[in-house]
This record gives sequence, C-alpha cells and structure tokens, in this order.
Amino acid sequence: MIDDQVTDSFNSRIRIDLNNVKKMTPAQLDRVKQYGSSAENLLTNKEFAQFIHHYKFELLDQLSAVSGHTAETNLQRIAISNSLAGIDGFIASLQKAKWYKDKVVSQQAPSDII
Repeated sequence: MIDDQVTDSFNSRIRIDLNNVKKMTPAQLDRVKQYGSSAENLLTNKEFAQFIHHYKFELLDQLSAVSGHTAETNLQRIAISNSLAGIDGFIASLQKAKWYKDKVVSQQAPSDII
C-alpha cells in the first residue's frame, strides 16, 4: 500500500520557519511558493469544493440518522464527527500552505518605503 512515491513525498514535506525566511535557500522558497500555489488552486477549484461539501453533507446525513444513546451509537457519532474534523483539518492545511506562500512572497517583495 505504501510505495516509494509516498515515502518520498513524506520525506520531502515542507518544514517552514517564517522567522528565518532570509536564511532559506532559493530552492526552498520556490518549493514553498509552488506548494502554496497548488493548495490555492485546490481551494479556488469549484468542482473540488463541490465534492468536499457533498461528502460533508453525506456525513451529516449519516450523523443525523444515528438514533438512540447506546454505547454503539455514541461510537458511531464520534467516528462520523472525527471524519468531519479530518476534512476540516485537511482544508485548514491547504489554507496554511497558501498563507505560507503569501507570507514568503510578501517578505521577498521589495518594500515601497521612500
């Protein structure tokens, strides 16, 4: 299930310290900007947003269909809620990548102070 491509992606994930942007290499800065641009493309893609919302609505339908308050139904509620939280966490990670890109770009831009 885990192949070399997944391992390489994990090992090459971006770690950012915005306090040291000036110490980052141009290659690192380019990776941050490219990664952020990819995240921004997903965030602004209407079809992607539609599928995300449809999936969340399906989960909410499942959650509303759980009736009763037994140990099993409470576990179902927790599992569905965790799925919803996971989706929200994924979207937050995309927003964070976009924010990092914007921050790096703004720190690289020459200031217009006269």
